Amino acid sequence: MQVSGSLRRVGAVVAVAAMTAACAWQSENGGAGASAGPPAGPPAEYKVGMVGGANGGGAPVKGGTLTFAMFAEAALLDPAETIVAGSTGGVEMAAVYDVLMRWDGTTGGLRPQLAKDLKANADSTAFTLTLRDGVTFSDGTPLDAQAVKWSIERYVRKGADEAALWKDNVTAVETPSARTVVFRLAHTWPTFPYLLATGPGMIVAKSSDMGGKFRPVGAGAFAFERYRPKEETVLTARAGYWGGKPHLDRIRLVYVDDPNAALDTLNSRRIQAAFLRDPVVVQKALKAGHSGYLNMVALGNVAAINARPGHPGADPRVRKAMHHAIQPEVVYQRAYPGTGLASNALFPEFSQWHTGVEPLPYDPGKARELLRQAKADGYDGKVTWLDAQDPASRTTALADKAMLENVGFDVELDLVRSIADQITKVSVRKSYDVAGWGISWREAGPFGRMYATLHAKGDLTVAMATTPRMSALIEELRGAGTAERQRAVMGRVQRQWNEDVPALVFGPQPELAAWRDTVHGVVGTVNSIVLLDDAWTAPGK
Repeated sequence: MQVSGSLRRVGAVVAVAAMTAACAWQSENGGAGASAGPPAGPPAEYKVGMVGGANGGGAPVKGGTLTFAMFAEAALLDPAETIVAGSTGGVEMAAVYDVLMRWDGTTGGLRPQLAKDLKANADSTAFTLTLRDGVTFSDGTPLDAQAVKWSIERYVRKGADEAALWKDNVTAVETPSARTVVFRLAHTWPTFPYLLATGPGMIVAKSSDMGGKFRPVGAGAFAFERYRPKEETVLTARAGYWGGKPHLDRIRLVYVDDPNAALDTLNSRRIQAAFLRDPVVVQKALKAGHSGYLNMVALGNVAAINARPGHPGADPRVRKAMHHAIQPEVVYQRAYPGTGLASNALFPEFSQWHTGVEPLPYDPGKARELLRQAKADGYDGKVTWLDAQDPASRTTALADKAMLENVGFDVELDLVRSIADQITKVSVRKSYDVAGWGISWREAGPFGRMYATLHAKGDLTVAMATTPRMSALIEELRGAGTAERQRAVMGRVQRQWNEDVPALVFGPQPELAAWRDTVHGVVGTVNSIVLLDDAWTAPGK
C-alpha cells in the first residue's frame, strides 16, 4: 500500500496463489517465464503530461456538473491535515483554495496562479510574492499578505506534510504591504517556488477554523457545498472567483473503491472523469485512448525497511541482501501483468532525472553471502512482511516472500485488513520490519519529497535508513540551480541509495486523471493534481 502521500496497490487485480509464487522461486531463474494470468498485451506508452486528445473543443459551454470518480475519499479538505496529492484530496482542495503557483507542463516550469508574481533575489535566498488585487475568500474576506502568512504558519504549526521542510529552510515570512509577502530562506534554494504549488500554497481562510469544526473556506473557483461520507463531495462555482465565474456550475466528486469499476463507469459515460492509479487499469485507459493528465511517480511502489535497532533492517547487510534477492519484474509479472513498469532504479528511463548510475542488481548469490554474514553475527534470518489484503498487495507480498526465502530468509506475512492499520504500524508506531509503501518522488520539483522521506530531519522517513551522506546530498540538491546540476546530484543519490538501501524498489506508479472526450479546459499541475477553474463539458455524443 502506498501511504505518506497516496495509497498504493488498491483495486481488483488478478491474484496468484501462494503455491504459484513459491514454486516459481525455487531456483535463480524460476520466475523468468511464469505469468500471473493472461498478459495484458504490450505496455502502453507512458508519457508524463497531457495524453490523448488534449484539451481542444471550441468555445466553452456554460453550466453543467462534472462528476469525477476519485481514487480515495478525503473526508477533511484541509491541506494542513490531508496529504496534498491528486490521489488523496488534492483535486478537491485545489478547487476550493486554488494554489499560489502552478506547474506548467508545456514549459516544464512554474507560473503564478492565485499569485500575480514571484521573484527571487540574486542568490535565491529570498523570494518576493506579489498577490493579485481584490482577491477574496468565499466568505468575503480579503486574501491579503496577512492571510497568506496566517495560513502558512497554521500549516506548519499543525505539522503538515511539508512542515519540517518549511521549518528547517524558511527563516521568516514578512508582509511589508497588503499585497506583498517576502520569504527569507536559510540557504540558497532555487526550487523553493514548488512549495507554493502544494500544501503551503493553498491558502485557508481564518473562518475555516471558527465554530469548533473545520469547514473548507478558500479563494478558489469553487466553494464547499456538502460532504456525504462514502458517497460524494459537492463543490459549487463561485461568481466572485478572481479569474471569473467558472464554466461549470458544480463539481461532484464520488468515491469508487474498485479501479476497474471506476474505469467501467467512465467508459459507460455515467461519469465524466476518474482518477486511476492501478497500473493495469491505467494501461487499459491509455490503450482505450482516453484523454487525461498522466504522471509517473518514482518510488511509488516500494517496501520500506525499518532500520531501527531491534529490527532486521538495522543491519545494512540484511537490507542489501533483501535488495539483491528480489527481482522487480517478477512482482509486476504477477501483480500487474503486461504493464512493463518494473524497475528498481530511483528514477527509471522515462524520467528527466534518470542517470546512467545503475541500481543494485538482482544477485541471489550475493544475497545469500550477505545473509550468511549477518547470521554468523547472530541474526536468525526471520523477518515480518507487512502489507494490505487487496489482491495486488497480497500477490506482491507472496512473490517477495518466495524470493526472500529462496536465499535463506524466514518470512512471516502480516496482511492487515485496513489502510488505517497499515498507516498506524508504519508511520505512527514504526512497528514493522518490511512494509509495502510508497515514497512517491514526482517529476516536478522532487526535492521537497526527497527531503521529507530521506533526509535525517524529514518527517516522512518512517524509520527507514537515513545517513549523513544522503542528507548532505539532498542538501546539495536544494542548492542546485540548473537541471543539469540537479541530475548530477541525482546520480550520486542513486549511488548512496545503493549503499544505504532504505527500501526495496519495485517500480514507479502511474497516476492518470482520465476524462471523456466531452471534457475540456482541464489543466495539470504538481502531485498529479488537476485544476478545474477553466474546465467545461460539451454535450455528450
